[in-house]
Amino acid sequence: MNESHEPLLDRKTAAKYLSVSPGTLAVWDCTKRYDLKPIKVGRAVRYRRSDLDKFIEQRLWR
Repeated sequence: MNESHEPLLDRKTAAKYLSVSPGTLAVWDCTKRYDLKPIKVGRAVRYRRSDLDKFIEQRLWR
């Protein structure tokens, strides 16, 4: 899917998708622990599902 037309997830939805709390996701963004490539839209933070999928893929045990 073209990234420019990909729907953006809010922090609560992104956290649920990753099975973490929204607070954990906020800490990860603030401390830059993981590069989830958050997008700031005004004061809101949004995430591309494709970036979250890449994050999950990189952490799978093989």
